Amino acid sequence: MTATRRSLIAGGAAGVGLAVAGAVPSLAEASPAGRFRPGAAARPNTSSNPMFPPLVDDPKGLLALPAGFRYAIVTSAGETTLKEGPKTPSNHDGTAVFSDGRGRYKLIQNHELGAGSALGVPHVHGTVYDPGALDAGGCTVITTDAQGRNLGEFVGISGTSTNCAGGPTPWGTWLTCEETEDKAGKAWSGNGRSGTYEKDHGYVFEVFHDGRKLPKPIKALGRFAHEALAIDHRQQHVFLSEDASGPNGLFYRWTAPRGFTMGPGLASRLGDDDGTLAAMQILMPDGSVLPDVAYLTSAQLGRPFPVRWKAVPDRLATTTSTRKQFADGEVTRGKKFEGVWGTDKGVYVVNSFAFAESDLPADAVPHDGMVWFYDYADETIRLVAYFPHQESAETGAAARYDDLVFDGPDNVTVTPWGSLVLAEDGKGASHVLAATPYGPTQAIARNQLNDSEFTGPTFSADGKVLFVNMQTPGYTFAITGPWEKYLG
Repeated sequence: MTATRRSLIAGGAAGVGLAVAGAVPSLAEASPAGRFRPGAAARPNTSSNPMFPPLVDDPKGLLALPAGFRYAIVTSAGETTLKEGPKTPSNHDGTAVFSDGRGRYKLIQNHELGAGSALGVPHVHGTVYDPGALDAGGCTVITTDAQGRNLGEFVGISGTSTNCAGGPTPWGTWLTCEETEDKAGKAWSGNGRSGTYEKDHGYVFEVFHDGRKLPKPIKALGRFAHEALAIDHRQQHVFLSEDASGPNGLFYRWTAPRGFTMGPGLASRLGDDDGTLAAMQILMPDGSVLPDVAYLTSAQLGRPFPVRWKAVPDRLATTTSTRKQFADGEVTRGKKFEGVWGTDKGVYVVNSFAFAESDLPADAVPHDGMVWFYDYADETIRLVAYFPHQESAETGAAARYDDLVFDGPDNVTVTPWGSLVLAEDGKGASHVLAATPYGPTQAIARNQLNDSEFTGPTFSADGKVLFVNMQTPGYTFAITGPWEKYLG
């Protein structure tokens, strides 16, 4: 980055710095003069809500929660059983929850697994995309009651690979994302088995919770290392993140063809080249493109940057990965574009971290996480939370248990009251974090079992249950308690 560009960023900063080192700043701090409005449900917190109580150790050694909250284990990899007979697959990841009436919920859950995994998603007739992807990823569909009791689980899609996150649709389905670029013909081995992928991977698939099956990729949304996505309020755009490096990944927007109405069955209704897939360009005051988000720091919190979108030449990455089809400085890159969640005003997107030399472009600033908000109407993006890079002084068990330096935000969701919930995938202890608009950020759960990340946080629409996963060894938790008292 040139000295001129560096001065353009620093000189025009309208945001504020962090109030607490290592923690997400309150969104009030990221909202100069109250200009930032992150969604219809988001509104100023009058500070009448009390702080969450401190986390209380779990006698079972799994999940520390605030006093007054409790959890139920919905699924456990290798222990609970699928309707089809095999045990629940492992590596729980992105999850959506839908109301099933009668006080029940339907979860659609990703399993982030490549072929040859010990607890892969079994191939079930009608659900299989790639017959060569044995013991790989996919999605399961789980029914629970309001207390989180497991009322049954079945396979929604199989024969996919590395299903990381995704996003719910307005019409009540789940779009699951493959975080891989593996192509047909690639050999795999694991768990005493070996084989070859028969189809290309790196796509988005639609999954239904009512038993319908459509194991067909939505190729119009591109082939790359997908992480998560969100559909805008007008159902004209899909925003998609890419978790990749060498070079760092991109944030994309797909625009529907003129006159096209989104709805169930996208894979059967869209051609491979329908609509436009484009990569984000964050523009600087001189009109140049910010080459990587790591050049921005907490000094730019709340500052709106104009965004433009540049079409991807070959969205199917026939010979070249989509992110490699752009020269450096042509689009805005970022290490680990991760969680994405939409509101009726805009969409949140997370960068988990960038602190190793290989993660960063020359002269960029190491960081332990960023949360952004893209405004649909203004076509601007703002940095609304920033985690400065810090090295923990603790090691081993002490770091796992006592680390209160929040870092590595990954999945994100918006609660029924407009606040954010973030799942950590960082160093030391892993937490689930609540970030209340115009209020504080707090830990609302801690992994007591191991260093595994939390994944897939999602609230039931009635606000009664927060579902969240511990990826390893593979648990789904239903957390209940007085959520509205602290978040409402």
